[in-house]
Amino acid sequence: MTTTTTPASRRAAATRARLASYAPLVLTALLLTAIAELIGPHTLDLGVGEVTLHPLVWGILIGGAVSVQKVRPLPVRLQQIATQTVQVGILLLSVRLSFLVGENLPVLADAGPALLLQELGHLFGTVVFSLPLAVLLRMGRPAVGACFSIDREGSFAIVSERYGADSDEYRGVLSMYVFGTIVGGLYVTLLASFLAGTGLFDPLALAMGTGVGSGSVMAASSAAIAAEYPQLADQILALAAVSNLITSLLGLYVGMYVALPMAERFYRLLTRRRKQPEPTQEAAAEPRQESAAPEAPAAASIRFALPLVVVLMLLSTVLFNKGFDGRILAGYALMTAVVLVALALRTYTKLSPIIGVTTIGILLSSPWSPVGEQVSALLEPVEFLALTTPVLVLAGLGLGKDFGTLRRVGWRIVLVGLVSFAASFVVSALIAEVTLGLG
Repeated sequence: MTTTTTPASRRAAATRARLASYAPLVLTALLLTAIAELIGPHTLDLGVGEVTLHPLVWGILIGGAVSVQKVRPLPVRLQQIATQTVQVGILLLSVRLSFLVGENLPVLADAGPALLLQELGHLFGTVVFSLPLAVLLRMGRPAVGACFSIDREGSFAIVSERYGADSDEYRGVLSMYVFGTIVGGLYVTLLASFLAGTGLFDPLALAMGTGVGSGSVMAASSAAIAAEYPQLADQILALAAVSNLITSLLGLYVGMYVALPMAERFYRLLTRRRKQPEPTQEAAAEPRQESAAPEAPAAASIRFALPLVVVLMLLSTVLFNKGFDGRILAGYALMTAVVLVALALRTYTKLSPIIGVTTIGILLSSPWSPVGEQVSALLEPVEFLALTTPVLVLAGLGLGKDFGTLRRVGWRIVLVGLVSFAASFVVSALIAEVTLGLG
């Protein structure tokens, strides 16, 4: 007796086989996410200062270690899928970030001119000072991603949307993120402490300069300034927090529409006379069309990637909170719905998914939204740091195929990173100093 198969059954069997082939990636990502969260944050006392390593750092480090090891390597095909899945994770990160932005929109209305103007230093200081150094060091195209900002979480979204998560620019973001996460907080703290001790700056101007867009960097560096001026401690910490919040509010949109395009054009200007490929590019690589928009993820990849990322983030959130809260499921359901709506809008209107999720998120969570309070309540237990850990685990699992490029960037990212963080902090503080003097 022969069994006939229909086209539908053959497609279903092929889908099951494809999903089964993803099992090593799924199980590895689940295991590494759990390990990273269970390790938890650890603070290292380096004598001259402290640096805190959060679970997201362990995530990218152990993910990268698994990816680059040669004993039982993750197949390149699964590394590529991990990298593609990062883009979906970034959409969920952007939703959570947009909810935070929406909740805090009134802060912009209350900010004084010094707070607003000093943001120019955070948003453009890195491009002006670090990109020429990166070009001088022949970093190649990763310089564009590394130097348009100090590359915190929102930068992943911007660069992956513009160039894709398998681009040299994305590798630049990833390199700067690792540098900033491990070194940035301690470096800016030491710099802030030194400048506060010189008396060259108004401590309130230095406080504004610490709001570089990273909560850990802001907290550590503003505390160092407050220690030098205890009589102004409350004002210093408050101004630092507001400055950091404004950087987060403005960073996504200014980075997307101004800073990244500015870095791209500046890079072309600085390299216009060069005819040889940069050392970080593969000699056999085909020329890429830099103006082409990245393709939307295929429907099949979304059906796999979105549930995977949600499950990883749920696991990370529960471990981060050390317990389960019913609002977590509702919060993730809302975030997933926003992503699906944004992807649908991309299909029918060609609207960028990043723009879609951030716009929808801000509208839903703003103080003027009829459901703003409910949205804030649902998302309260969904910590942004917990969402970041599995995304960086997946990014780490995709590092093996790019290890050659990252290794060639190598020491360059240290020098460029030192200049980027210093430029963001010092230029912002200078602008604040001048603005306060005019007030």
